[in-house]
Amino acid sequence: MSAVPASPNSVTPYAAPALDPMRYQWPAEGPSRAPYWTFTDPMVYAREQERIFRGRVWHYVGLEAEVANPGDFKATQIGESPVLITRGEDGKVYGMLNRCAHRGNLVSMKENGNTKEFYCVYHAWVYNLKGDLTSAAFRRGIRGEGGLPADFKLEEHGLQKLKVETFHGLVFASFALDMEPLADWLGEVGPGIQRVMKGKVRVLGYDTQRIASNWKNYHENPRDSYHAQILHSFYGTFGLSRQSQESGMILASSGRHQYFYTKAGTEKNSADYKETADKLRSSNDGLRLEDPSILHWKDEYGDGVSIQILSVYPSFVLHQIAHSLATRQLIPTGPDSCDLIWTYFGFEDDSPEMAERRLMQTNLVGSAGLVSMEDSAVCGMIRRAIGGADDDASIMQMGGKDLESGGSSKLSERGLRNFWQAYRNDMGF
Repeated sequence: MSAVPASPNSVTPYAAPALDPMRYQWPAEGPSRAPYWTFTDPMVYAREQERIFRGRVWHYVGLEAEVANPGDFKATQIGESPVLITRGEDGKVYGMLNRCAHRGNLVSMKENGNTKEFYCVYHAWVYNLKGDLTSAAFRRGIRGEGGLPADFKLEEHGLQKLKVETFHGLVFASFALDMEPLADWLGEVGPGIQRVMKGKVRVLGYDTQRIASNWKNYHENPRDSYHAQILHSFYGTFGLSRQSQESGMILASSGRHQYFYTKAGTEKNSADYKETADKLRSSNDGLRLEDPSILHWKDEYGDGVSIQILSVYPSFVLHQIAHSLATRQLIPTGPDSCDLIWTYFGFEDDSPEMAERRLMQTNLVGSAGLVSMEDSAVCGMIRRAIGGADDDASIMQMGGKDLESGGSSKLSERGLRNFWQAYRNDMGF
């Protein structure tokens, strides 16, 4: 199993037990199948925490705008590990575990704020914005009694530090202190991030939901580029996303990350499209909105793209749906549950009209969004359906069976196959 590089301020993470290779065998078809035991087995979940969430992976942890000023901090998680992101007095962004080096207590119980230091309420160990230990109560004892050993050094007992980098306003962190540069990790999806993050960000609000399924059920969902018109009736009925529209998919050469896009108003109907669309239960072209203003869209990026959904392995989504912009951070909470944190944003130079439109179109997304509430519901249904199915596996053969087939078509499960190949490599399956 992989190891996190040691440092003076690091703690060796718990190593998940080895898995029996005879019990955990991948289907012979390879990445076009995903065994259901990967979604349900507690030992697999523990191994994920070690090899993915505490492994050699970059994880999204927030927006730079959330820690804009010196002293600003944000509490979040990478997997099950509590994390703090701070803006130091030197203007740099830092990351560290929200876990006192003394007895493991949280050093911040607030989700965000501005501070000069972090104070552990249990035994008054105090840390600065970089995570360095600056003092410990009764370190020298009282009247010659107690105290820490003479060789105790404050600089050796700081908070466990993470490697942190930013990319066009997004903050990522990793337990691997020698992690490759973030831009290299993102690869070919970097331009997709740069496209959306075009200005200085202004946070509009948050939405958090608990999803009753394994985290991978949800991560598959925004990578699945052809379910939109089928599952989401609002999309197809009102023309936000249809398979007949001009679209495409960009997949990073690593296979870990992808984004797809759709251009509204570019319908090219054909007999084979109509044959399927007419049979979809989610299709009803006869419906009209009494107030269609929620559908209003103008090409603010100048490329005709009305929807772009970008996924970064293993737990991050950046979306543009019309004028709704948001990040989605996926946090596993157990083999059969996860939290999804939506952060809605606009830009500081948005006109009042655009700011209002972004706020209105947040109703399209989120836990009760008109085009996204079905996602968490279907993830929950999958969890129920695969109970007791450890000897079975899903099938992902739309557009082909291997990692290359399907090309840049949105009518493809190529992105899913590549996700599972990356997952297998990281997990050692």
